[in-house]
Amino acid sequence: MLLVHQRLCTVYGCPIPYFSNHDPLSELVSALLSHRTKNADSHRAFQQLIEQFPTWEAVRDGPTAEIEAAISASTWPEQKAPRIQQVLQLVSERCPDWSLDFLGEMPVLEARAWLESLPGVGPKTSAAVLCFSRLRRRALVVDSHHHRVAVRLGLIPAKVDVAVAHAVLEAQLPETWTAQQVYDHHEVFMLHGQKCCFYRHPACQRCAVLDLCPTGQAIGIKTESTG
Repeated sequence: MLLVHQRLCTVYGCPIPYFSNHDPLSELVSALLSHRTKNADSHRAFQQLIEQFPTWEAVRDGPTAEIEAAISASTWPEQKAPRIQQVLQLVSERCPDWSLDFLGEMPVLEARAWLESLPGVGPKTSAAVLCFSRLRRRALVVDSHHHRVAVRLGLIPAKVDVAVAHAVLEAQLPETWTAQQVYDHHEVFMLHGQKCCFYRHPACQRCAVLDLCPTGQAIGIKTESTG
């Protein structure tokens, strides 16, 4: 895993700048909008939401139909609108100041458990809030691209789903790694899935870790035998 990480970091240029500087509550809403949605569309939905509703209190108390319209760029806005309002209601009850900054002072596992007690928040969302927000915590995010690359490299069995993969893959990381290194690890695996290790027809011939990938080598052997 470390050699894979090092090679992919060389290819994609580590350290990779953080793409977001949201406060953790904003990152939570953004992450909820991102479920099964392309990044550009979820970003547009988030921007439209905060433009139309200036505070999270306004989102919580606004007409659900208007929230749904504001986030229509995301998939399943009819499900996400009431879910976001439900989450904001619970956050306001637990945190009267509307701040989740206290998560930065908690052990990561406890902070993730707190977040995952909210409806619709699983391992990917809790990790995203802690890692991508300005808290910059040491939490590994595993998306579908990251998961696919890890499976093909043999780092996790194919039967391990994305939710379970978070704990399995994070356990493989050196304990001495910083939050930046954990973030880089997610980013390079994600980028490799987007740019080379495609879902269909992976570009194995130009893969920087082909010699470490049992799946890629098997594809090469199959191609040679049928060529």
